Amino acid sequence: MRKHAQLLVGLIFAFGIVWVPLTANAQQSEKTPRIGLLGSYSPTSPLYNDFRQGLRELGYIEGKNIIIEARYAQGNLDRLPELARELAGLNVNVMFVGGDQALRAAKEATNTIPIVVSACDPLNSLVASIARPGGKATGLTCISSDLASKRLQMLKELVPALSRVAVLYNPEDRNKPLEYAEVQEAARSLNLIVHAFEARSASGIDEAFAAMVDDHRQGVVILSDALMVFNEKKLAELTLQNRLPAIFGFREFADMGGLVSYGANLGRQYRRAAWYVARIVTGTDPGDLPIEQPTRFEVVINLKTAKALGLTVPQSMLLVADEIIE
Repeated sequence: MRKHAQLLVGLIFAFGIVWVPLTANAQQSEKTPRIGLLGSYSPTSPLYNDFRQGLRELGYIEGKNIIIEARYAQGNLDRLPELARELAGLNVNVMFVGGDQALRAAKEATNTIPIVVSACDPLNSLVASIARPGGKATGLTCISSDLASKRLQMLKELVPALSRVAVLYNPEDRNKPLEYAEVQEAARSLNLIVHAFEARSASGIDEAFAAMVDDHRQGVVILSDALMVFNEKKLAELTLQNRLPAIFGFREFADMGGLVSYGANLGRQYRRAAWYVARIVTGTDPGDLPIEQPTRFEVVINLKTAKALGLTVPQSMLLVADEIIE
């Protein structure tokens, strides 16, 4: 009997040792902040690595003291509402999203979970105030519409004979019609004729370029949104194939063979978004965090593409470029 009792006590003790850490781990898991990442792009996008790097720099290690629940639309922006509902159902502490379409999907999925957004253009239509957003959404804007005049001017410098310009944008982004209006105003002061070409999908981009060529456009301004960012490589290839000098808002376009980019650094913006997420998971009300706007814009020129298009880049532009790709 004594041996059986000793064995029983030993088993209880052994299982107790196993059971206590499991309970502690479960409690720790419940307390570990959970971030919902609603991605418009593929999981392999460097932007998400930038976001995670930003978290690591703040001391948040995925799987150790923070959990990231990620859902990726992989360029199919119609999936964003479904994915946002999935994340809302997981009761994440904060949701990080990129772009107008993802923000709309997140706000429709929840009115209780704080949202951090990285988007372009003024967010006045999305939050109560830039300085004090109020509500549950805050984040960063890359500012794009204010740069319309400068982008057109740069394209004109690269193509002195430029007169007929295409403007490619996705009307599903609520900010893009407003930005197109800014482009139109800038075009008038530069004596340029602009015409809008809309695209809501990758196939729509192909159709838009075919229409630009038929319409004898001499250059194209591409307005930034999640669809265009996801298709940066495709856009760079189409502009070269159709011999259409083009300017875009993010440097990745020039890296992939596009002629020139002028705008904020999107990777830096995603890293900075981690700071907003960290503030919220430690208790800061998102409504008290002002929308952050960039203070620096980059010019990247692909000299190899310029030569392929038969263009001579003026010395004045080479001098202001932050990077020249040869």
